[in-house]
Amino acid sequence: MQNEQKKKQSAAWAVVAILAIATSIFGYLFVQQKQELTQQETEIVSRAKDLASTQTKLDSVSRALDAKIAEVERLGGDVEELNRVKAELEADKVAFTKTKRVETSKYLTKIKQYEKFLNEKDVEIAQLREENQMLMASNDTLNTQVGSLRSERERLVQRQTELADTVSLFTTENRDLTEKVNRAAALKAQNLKVLAVTSKGKTRDNDAYKAKRVDKIKLVFDLPENSLTRQEPKDIYVRVLDPEGAVLADDATGSGEIKVDGQETKFSARQTVPFTNNNQRVEMIYDYASQFRPGKYSVELYAEGYRIGGGNFVIR
Repeated sequence: MQNEQKKKQSAAWAVVAILAIATSIFGYLFVQQKQELTQQETEIVSRAKDLASTQTKLDSVSRALDAKIAEVERLGGDVEELNRVKAELEADKVAFTKTKRVETSKYLTKIKQYEKFLNEKDVEIAQLREENQMLMASNDTLNTQVGSLRSERERLVQRQTELADTVSLFTTENRDLTEKVNRAAALKAQNLKVLAVTSKGKTRDNDAYKAKRVDKIKLVFDLPENSLTRQEPKDIYVRVLDPEGAVLADDATGSGEIKVDGQETKFSARQTVPFTNNNQRVEMIYDYASQFRPGKYSVELYAEGYRIGGGNFVIR
């Protein structure tokens, strides 16, 4: 009995020893596995931080590129290279998010290249900004000069308008004065008499003449002195108007047209008279090709574009 009991105790102690050894082994393995898990967790966290940091840097570079592009466009610079780098960066960001096993060192190297590029562009942008400031200053100066020139031009235009008005006034006054002088210098026909001339050359001086006894009419008048009139040959025109007011004219006998008050008008006869400025007496003959009809006729005398006298006669 004692031997059996001793055997049972020995077996129990053996089981206890085995359990103790197993417990020790499992404890060791647990501790080792826990340490490995802790190390893996640390590595995963570190890796995640690296990935997040790399992504943040890529996003930061992207925003910086957007800002540079906007500023260069505002300054009027060339953004072709910036847009090309921006497209390359966006492609890297897409590749970074899709790759299962990301090598952050590769992208960190590229980020450094992007940052170097941005620093170089900062220098160029600073130069571009300085050039724009110089251009703005130059533009302000030009605007000031243009404003001064515009004001000067407006003053000149106003002065030209004033001068044009003055010239126009002087021209009008000069024209009026010239017209007055010309009128004052024009000949004056005074004491006009209309005499009837028969076919035999006899003249009659009556208030009225019989048509069958009038072959021609003779005009007799005086040209008084006028110190303003030049002593030179003067063309004197005669207009004979019938009772209806029509001008008696025949080109075959020397009739034609003259300008009076800016308009052309017919004349009956013309004679050149040497003006002597001594109250000279002038005689003119008008030979009408047809027979005068009964009625009251008017006679108008013109010289140098002005009417210088007139009268009338009656045919019975």
